[in-house]
Amino acid sequence: MDFGLSVLIAMKATFLLLAFAYLRTLGFTLLSLPLLYASLVSMLLSIASHPLLNLPMLLGKNPDGTFPIWSLIMFSPYLYFVRGFSVLRRLWSGEAPFSEIREGLYVGGWPYSPEKLPPGNPAIVDCTCELPRNLEFSGHAYLCIPTWDTRAPQPREIESAVWWACRKRAQKIPIFIYCAYGHGRSVAVMCALLVALNVAEDWKNAEKLIRDKEALYSNEFSSP
Repeated sequence: MDFGLSVLIAMKATFLLLAFAYLRTLGFTLLSLPLLYASLVSMLLSIASHPLLNLPMLLGKNPDGTFPIWSLIMFSPYLYFVRGFSVLRRLWSGEAPFSEIREGLYVGGWPYSPEKLPPGNPAIVDCTCELPRNLEFSGHAYLCIPTWDTRAPQPREIESAVWWACRKRAQKIPIFIYCAYGHGRSVAVMCALLVALNVAEDWKNAEKLIRDKEALYSNEFSSP
């Protein structure tokens, strides 16, 4: 059982709580209160993302990829942090925003701007529960299977996403499957899709194909 995300968020909650206590001892009571709130939010999300609970719906992401106002307010310390961190990490790593695994089949990271989206008006499968859909993509066919970072979507969700994507491919529509960075959740769904479309014999071969393509695109993207 992989506790990855829940442990990381719990560590963040502990750090924020210690920072709150330290500032309070210095007499900065009001200044320390946001740290206390952020710590409590992080602890709640650490529990909700635990594999035994696995409650991505806690964040309230809508089927259209937007977040309700109450969620943006209540979970603001987490939601805005992961957005900023995702953008900065992508900029720092220099990774390609997406990779074309086969003609019309793309996998990649969160498309926070239009230039991060593959060409051809693709249908989008969003595997994140923490990142919003860019409103500029409202004209694209869209399916959200909200999943915690470092977790794989549930089998029924993968099956639903593959069935939906196969229908779009039958209409000659490109498919773009994404998560935060294009390495975990989105790869799991793409593997299943490659097998369903008979591009790969099994998940192992599908994953190898994806990793090889991602490495190729990353090298091309970072070349001068």
